[in-house]
Amino acid sequence: MTLFYVVQHGEKESRPGDPGLTDLGRQQAGRTALWLRQVGLNAVFSSPMRRARETADFIASAAGVPWSRFGGHSEVDRCGIAPRPSAIQPRSRRTSTGCPPGGGIPGASSSRPRRPASADGHRGRRRPASSTRPASVCSASSVVSIIESHYLEVDLMSEPVWSVDARTGERRDAVAVAVEATSAEVADACRAADAARAALDAAGIRGRAALLRECASGLEDAADELVEVADAESALGEPRLRGELARTAFQFRLFAEALEEGSWLGVTIDHADASAKPVPRPDLRRMLVPLGVVAVFGASNFPLAFSVPGGDTASALAAGCPVIVKAHPAHPDLSERCARILRASAEKAGLPADVVQIVHGQEAGATLVRDPRVKAVGFTGSVRGGRALFDIARSRPEPIPFYGELGSLNPVVVTPAAAAERAEEIAVGLAGSFTLGVGQFCTKPGLVFVPAGETGDRLVDRMARSVTEVAPGAMLTDGIRAAFRSGLAEREALPGVRVVASGAGGEDRYVSARLLAAPSTVLSDADAAELLLDECFGPVTVVVSYADEAELLSALDRVPGSLTGTVHTGAGADDVAAGAGARLGERVGRVVWNGHPTGVAVTWAQQHGGPYPSSTDAATTSVGTAAMQRFLRPITHQDTPPTLLPDALRDDNPLGLPRRVDGRLEA
Repeated sequence: MTLFYVVQHGEKESRPGDPGLTDLGRQQAGRTALWLRQVGLNAVFSSPMRRARETADFIASAAGVPWSRFGGHSEVDRCGIAPRPSAIQPRSRRTSTGCPPGGGIPGASSSRPRRPASADGHRGRRRPASSTRPASVCSASSVVSIIESHYLEVDLMSEPVWSVDARTGERRDAVAVAVEATSAEVADACRAADAARAALDAAGIRGRAALLRECASGLEDAADELVEVADAESALGEPRLRGELARTAFQFRLFAEALEEGSWLGVTIDHADASAKPVPRPDLRRMLVPLGVVAVFGASNFPLAFSVPGGDTASALAAGCPVIVKAHPAHPDLSERCARILRASAEKAGLPADVVQIVHGQEAGATLVRDPRVKAVGFTGSVRGGRALFDIARSRPEPIPFYGELGSLNPVVVTPAAAAERAEEIAVGLAGSFTLGVGQFCTKPGLVFVPAGETGDRLVDRMARSVTEVAPGAMLTDGIRAAFRSGLAEREALPGVRVVASGAGGEDRYVSARLLAAPSTVLSDADAAELLLDECFGPVTVVVSYADEAELLSALDRVPGSLTGTVHTGAGADDVAAGAGARLGERVGRVVWNGHPTGVAVTWAQQHGGPYPSSTDAATTSVGTAAMQRFLRPITHQDTPPTLLPDALRDDNPLGLPRRVDGRLEA
């Protein structure tokens, strides 16, 4: 038996004859098409009426099938379906993103009976069968077999999520890639993730390592497709994105290795000792266990490495925590594709697909943080957005940790000795670093301290020549571009700040690099300091000249918390370098010597997190194997019967884990 979906056309124009769809009608048809794309259509049929044909065209295009026209105007009769307004309860079907029937469209779940569907989303009282308006589009699917035909209602009030070309600002497709999730759908996702938690925990080290390696392979197998979509949505370019995909796959495999190595569990055993002083000691065995469901907020500037398949997702899965990703609106198509790959990888590894889920929409993100089943949040984004979510997380009845990477200035100090010895080398490197990726790196050097005088001037002049050669670039989104231009104009208007050099010009949608300069005394002005010591996301840096070491250290005392701080030193003893390095060490998570901060290696020793506002928890990292620690908590078993101990805490150590026993490390 074949299942037919009877769909009413979208809102039509108010004119005589054969009217087409209104703008609202086209939006309604597009949203309906989005839902129907996920049920697996074989064919689409339409009446010859224009409004029906236009609706059918949306649906057929989304489903990738041709559509056929009926000869007459009685479409429902031609389909052989009698319209029935009786309520039905659709058969439960999960989509690739883990949403209930409706593909993420609110109200299309199987939790309650539904009223007849229409492309205009009408939800009024049911009309009697005799007055039921004929549907204008019938689509046939052989996915589900049922006994009787029926209407299927889809609530179409949620906003569509469009994939936009970053270079042109145009929508990439006539059909949205998703819709914003409602509160009910977020709750459904949280329930499903919580239900998958036991399976992920039970998979243990071997099972989760297998999952992570499947994820890496799945991403690599789809590399061409993912890079093409990522480039369209981000304008970051194929070479950069292929490198990012390789890093992302490597990251999954590194966490698999870290799992198998075992030290992340922190196993510590103190055997009972009746003679211990000052009091007898019970048998105590400590280890780390998963926190629970983790919400991850993808970043705009790294659509792979810090988004759906990014480090927060990989480290949470490694720790044994199911993940729900709030996709970034800058790359929704890529996010959906990556989520499907990760979910398929989970099933290949013998785990529920719901260990990874995805939702869209700003309000959905806030709802996700509020859900009591979510036990931690990983976030990469702006100070404003991150702080708002941080406050939600901490004001819950059960406050939860919020691990946010927010804004970072990443100061650089060039000592007098370094400027005298390596002005050319340092200048060229700095120009390349702050313009890399159109300045859209979280570790972009945004403030550079150079010595006043001839050697410092020579370095700035060489930076200026490099900047003038930088080509204009498209930024990630229109909003980011507008914020960059506004922030740049504000800084250029400050008294004492001058424009040293500008990059090559380009069309209106592209931005040019900018090199600004000012004396360190400008930072004594509160208004100027507020701007110059705040991150301006994009291809700009400010060179600040200092007269002596005291002036430099005074300026560094005003610098806010950052992810990185860099010091360029001379070849010999350099007292200025020692003082600058010590000051920066109080304000950053990673001190770079004689290098550049852009580029964050994924390793065991990496630290990507610093004092606020660079991150909300300076004691943690979002890159490297230690990132797992964010999503674990300690538990101690006291005098537990041996048969009830977890394998990790047994005396015979069946997992071969490194551990500390009675105060001594055992490899």
